Order: sequence, then structure tokens, then C-alpha cells
Amino acid sequence: MRRWFRRQGKDRERPQEDLPPLEAEAEPEFPSASAPQILEPPETLTSEETPEAPEEEVAQEVDEAQRQGLFGRLRERLSRTRDSLAGGLDRLFAGRKEVDAALLDELEELLITADLGVDTTLHLIQALKEKLKRRELGEVARLKAALKEEMVALAKGPPPKEITSRPWVVLLVGVNGVGKTTTIAKLAHQDRQQGLTPLLIAADTFRAAAVEQLEIWGQRVGAPVIKQKSGADPAAVVFDGLAAALARGVDKIYIDTAGRLHTKVNLMEELKKIHRTAAKKLPGAPHEILLILDATTGQNALNQARLFQEAVGVTGIILTKLDGTAKGGMALAVAHETGIPLRYIGVGESLEDLRPFDAEAFAAAILG
Repeated sequence: MRRWFRRQGKDRERPQEDLPPLEAEAEPEFPSASAPQILEPPETLTSEETPEAPEEEVAQEVDEAQRQGLFGRLRERLSRTRDSLAGGLDRLFAGRKEVDAALLDELEELLITADLGVDTTLHLIQALKEKLKRRELGEVARLKAALKEEMVALAKGPPPKEITSRPWVVLLVGVNGVGKTTTIAKLAHQDRQQGLTPLLIAADTFRAAAVEQLEIWGQRVGAPVIKQKSGADPAAVVFDGLAAALARGVDKIYIDTAGRLHTKVNLMEELKKIHRTAAKKLPGAPHEILLILDATTGQNALNQARLFQEAVGVTGIILTKLDGTAKGGMALAVAHETGIPLRYIGVGESLEDLRPFDAEAFAAAILG
């Protein structure tokens, strides 16, 4: 084992608040006795009329300009990762003309320090060594291009699930502090921009002020919020929320859940209960289960992904806070080592800073 594998200071799980155990409760067969509160957004936040579609040529120019603008913003927000990784590559390649085994060994160390993880790094290096054996690398200039190709192949997952029913129910899970509530607001904002009607269910009845936080975001993005009093059974809130959503004919439903400690078995069981309750009220629901991970937690995020996958079967991952760390290689590690598709990345705090994950754009942004 090479010396750089002996990494100092292993990632430790963030300290979480100690939550009291939950008593087992019967799954609701009927709506709860207390009617859920439906918080409507103010009229000033309702969607505006869709502007007339521009001519085809103009539309293509606008789309290209928007694409370039989004890519530029992505590069800007991932500047710390790019400075670390691309800058390291430039220093590594300086003065060298040919690719050899020694250069790949040094590249291996650089990728690990960028938080790609040992398994993901070894996968990439092995692919590059195979290319070197086949004499496909040659000059150093070709190595960077080959590295990008391998990163894209590694991170590119299957396309998102096709929305086949209405309403489409999305359950969001994750530990405390990863940004579930704000991510829900950003997803709802995207729906509003596309002319869809989202509805939010405040099933995080455990954390103080969680419901109020979702209410504020609902008002900002123009989405109604279904809630009950603090401490209510989350599964009952979901049951009532789905009933209200069906009556209103909404397009998308986002269920906010408590920041579950993945080491607390009773809380994972409650999450399973929410899942079963949703399926009883609306067959096939939840249609997606998105796990929110914080990029700044490093390899600990991989442990969270495995445990949530075992508990509820995660269908996609949203990686947040990529703008605040120089270790954006975490995105590649998550995609490769969990086998769960990376659906979105968070690169800032504004509503527009949640982006559908594009493996090619991401690799280009972090490699320069």
C-alpha cells in the first residue's frame, strides 16, 4: 500500500443531536382526525403567463447562450476544485513530454487528495494504464484528455426516470444539515419555471422550526405547503398531504423528512413507515427517493449513501455544497462507488444554483 493511502485524519461523522427514540405507531389507514393546514403562497408569487415562443433560429441562439452561461457559472462555482485539481495537473505535467508509470503514480496521489477516493482513483488509473499499454497516450497533452474521457464514462449514469403519473411523488431523505429543505425549494422553483404545479409536504415534525422553514420557502417559490402541528406523526402528515394533493390535481409532490441519524435504527424504521404509507394512499408512490449528501463531509457521505440505500432504496443522489470545497472529486466517487445515479449538484445558495448533473460539463469544469 503506497504511503499516500495512509491518509491522516479519517473522515468522521458529524456530531448529530441525540434524538429520543420513537414509539411504534400503527400505520394510518384513514386521514388523521385533525385536518391538515394548507398554506397557500401569496398571489404575487403565482406563475406569470408564458411568453410567446421565439422563432426557431432565435430560440436556438438563446438556448446556446443559456448553455454557455450555465457552463460559465458552473466553472465559477467549482473554481476551488478546479484550482486544486487542474492546478495540480499543470504542476505535475510541467517539463514532461512522455507518459510513463511514474507519472501515473503521481497522478494517482493527486486524484486521491482531490477526494476521489481510493477505489475511484484506482479505477481511473487502471484505465489509463491500459491505454498506456496500447500506446494510446504517448504525449502528456493526451493524458489530460484521456483522464477527462474516463471521468465522464465513470460518472455518466442512466437518464432520469420518465414521469409517467400525476402527481409525481418525490421523497427526500438525508442526515441533518445537508440542505434538504432548501433543495426542495430549488426543485419546486424549477417546476414553477416549467409551468408545473408543485406541492410541499412538511413531514419533518421532529426538528424545531423545520415546518416554519419550509413554509417560508413555499411562499418564496409559490408552492402550497401541507403541515400539521409540531410532533405529529410524519406518516399521518404524508397521508393527509397526498389526499390534499390528489384533490387539488398538482403535478409534483415533494416530501420533506427529518434529518435522520443513519445510525439510529428507530428513525430509519420511521422512514420506512412513511414509504409504506405513501404507497397505500397512492399506488406506486414515492416514485423517486432522492438522497441529499453534503460534499464537504467527504468519504463519510459514501457511508450514508449505502445505509440509506439499504433502508429505503434510493433512486438518485443530490450532492450539495460543491461550491464550498476544493474536493469536488467527491461527485465522481459518489457516482462510482454507490452505483446510484447522481441527479443534481448544488453549487450555491440561490434558487438557480441546483443543476441537473451533466458528467461532461462537470469534468470540463473541474479539469479546466
